Amino acid sequence: MNELIDNHHRKINYLRISVTDRCNLRCVYCMPKEGTSPIGHAEILSYEEMARITRVASEVGISKVRITGGEPLVRKNILYFVKLIAPIENIKDLSMTTNGVLLKNLARPLFESGIKRINISLDSLNPDKYREITRNNCLKEVLEGIKEVVKVGISPIKINVVAIRGFNDDEILDFAKLTLSYPYQVRFIEFMPFGPKNSWAQEKGITSREIKEKIDNFQELLPVDLARKNGPAKIFRFKEAAGEIGFISPLSDHFCSTCNRLRITADGKLRTCLLSDEETDLKVPLREGCSDSELKKIIAGAILKKPKKQAATPSVFKKCSRTMSRIGG
Repeated sequence: MNELIDNHHRKINYLRISVTDRCNLRCVYCMPKEGTSPIGHAEILSYEEMARITRVASEVGISKVRITGGEPLVRKNILYFVKLIAPIENIKDLSMTTNGVLLKNLARPLFESGIKRINISLDSLNPDKYREITRNNCLKEVLEGIKEVVKVGISPIKINVVAIRGFNDDEILDFAKLTLSYPYQVRFIEFMPFGPKNSWAQEKGITSREIKEKIDNFQELLPVDLARKNGPAKIFRFKEAAGEIGFISPLSDHFCSTCNRLRITADGKLRTCLLSDEETDLKVPLREGCSDSELKKIIAGAILKKPKKQAATPSVFKKCSRTMSRIGG
């Protein structure tokens, strides 16, 4: 297998594939109450097209794939897609990010189809607050889905919490304490500039440092062996805890120098940076009959344009033209 190296000497081996822009939640920081106009069915890549991109990318260096959305579990026949890409020889790590609403009944089939790791987006443990944030009353279903994931043996289970001042900052300790008893990795993510107009503001953000200090005041956090580090999170744990706590700091302490990822949107655009609007179209070449070697050249060319550093910081606001549901988590 070849290696994909960008112009800043980073090894690119991680591909995130959004299978749909649709979602069964309407989180206030992601989309308006009425939702967004879905991309037309004909404009969405077929599973076979996505599988071909995955196979070709794996032949030039991609070894880690995450299936995302929107909400990936709302797309019909998602298990078929998992089964398409799980056997690809060079893919050593296949995972999924989901909001967990439909997870209870799909946890075992996903595991048996090839999903071994899962991330669950969950911003509140309080039913009323969960309803306020997501505009949906399904916290019970999400929590049952998490229990089922543990039961079937998917590991690790990462719970992603977007920390927003005035929304869920009073629940930081509640999430952290979950790791005392459960084998979860609870990850606090800084609020990023996506979503509807006026949904993001600098004063709503909470830095990872502030979150960590709040947790440290409850009980000291011990750093986890850095040799185990895989991804942007800085990992800690309470002494003798069953789980771990992670901090992802895309704004206050960005990890651009070690970024190893690409994103494919549901409508076939390749993005080399989450917070850049630069995109490379893969759908048109695919549907015009390009060869595998031509597709590899397009992917390699896009990687050479991967920026050294993203534009957004806590003091410099740059809002993306697409919402997160349109980009893929």
